[in-house]
Amino acid sequence: MTLFRARVLDTPEDPFVGDARDPSHLRAGEDVGIVVEGGTITERDDFAVVRAAHPDEAVIDLRDGWLLPGLVDTHVHYPQVRVIGALGMPLLEWLERCALPEEQRLADADYAAEVATEFVGSLVAAGTTTALVFGSHFPAAVDALFTEAARYGLRITSGLVVSDRGLPEPLLVDPRRAAADQAALAVRWHGVGRARYAVTPRFSYSASDAMLDACAEAAASVPGAWFTSHVNENPAEVAEVGRLFRSAEHYVDTYDRHGLLGPRSVLAHNVHASDAELAVLAAAGSAVAHCPSSNSALGSGLFPMRRHLDHGVTVALGSDVGAGTGFSMFKEGLQACFVQGLLGAEGVALSAAQLLWLATRGGARALGLDDQVGDLSVGRQFDAICVRPRGGTALDIGLRHVGSPAEALGKIFALAGDPDVADVWVAGEQVAAAGLRRAAPVAGRPAR
Repeated sequence: MTLFRARVLDTPEDPFVGDARDPSHLRAGEDVGIVVEGGTITERDDFAVVRAAHPDEAVIDLRDGWLLPGLVDTHVHYPQVRVIGALGMPLLEWLERCALPEEQRLADADYAAEVATEFVGSLVAAGTTTALVFGSHFPAAVDALFTEAARYGLRITSGLVVSDRGLPEPLLVDPRRAAADQAALAVRWHGVGRARYAVTPRFSYSASDAMLDACAEAAASVPGAWFTSHVNENPAEVAEVGRLFRSAEHYVDTYDRHGLLGPRSVLAHNVHASDAELAVLAAAGSAVAHCPSSNSALGSGLFPMRRHLDHGVTVALGSDVGAGTGFSMFKEGLQACFVQGLLGAEGVALSAAQLLWLATRGGARALGLDDQVGDLSVGRQFDAICVRPRGGTALDIGLRHVGSPAEALGKIFALAGDPDVADVWVAGEQVAAAGLRRAAPVAGRPAR
């Protein structure tokens, strides 16, 4: 048993339902007691109440910071950690000049292992405890990612990225080989520890009908497998997909016609979505990962969040990474706030509680994990972070002069970065504190 004492901020109820400015959407406590047993929260109440029930238990006092749920990233590219910051290019040029040359380097297993170490460490440093990760085109590199994520116990859903056209030859694979490689990786990793497998065609731009059929075959062979890809990110990409799939009704249909959309599907970006596409996504129960920093950096466009919500499409946040500006979900929330403000009546005036929801419980819902993580309620796994800024920084000053918990949360989204994430827990185990890292290797099932 572990007894925590903390100032706590979380969003157990959907703040997009009802009045967005209703302060009850943000559950806040200045002196909360949380009991964790076996990684699960078993008690939560005012600290005095919890303390009275456990008078002799040692207390971990976190009141010099703010305790939040672990952050959830619903779209982040593992091979791109070293190419962050290449600005001033649209999507297809950026892929050709920056992302794809780097992704080819992961054919070298030793290089891939180095990148996996950097990538997973960056997730933890940013306070991300759960992520849907766009993997690598090379099976050994995907193994390296899952292996490194297991060292920390992170909740990672990922898989082999497959393409059979439109990319440099080293990144292409025959559809039959793609189906076999995906099945083999799923056997090794799906359901091992906290890992899950995601069938991952890069995007319809680089995946033929035969490849998408192979992806559907792979998904059907793995009970509980997830599906992820890109959609409607950039006008030039959308136009090319329309040319390649002339019989498809729209971009979303290129996936739907192969049976790839459902409640375990997450599509990234969807900046240029039609109403017909949103209706298909809503009917399928599929989610969209909004990547505001990447969309802005590549000039892809302004995400129509209002239209997604009006159609009933689940929306969460993704950092994207290579085309974005880092791993911080606080930064993504802030950028989402800016973008929606620029859209005026067509946007969503995002409150601090809504930003926290998008980065935690909303992300967990998109990934089918909201019965396990996303807030700090009794029965949830204790995936949590403590935001504790360094003295004298703008965030430190701001948090010492706030009038309400909502104001504190707003300052966290406006000002927090990786150095302000002081402590990280996954299922009650502390995986990062003062630069320390967990090192408990977990291996997948042996290859067959």
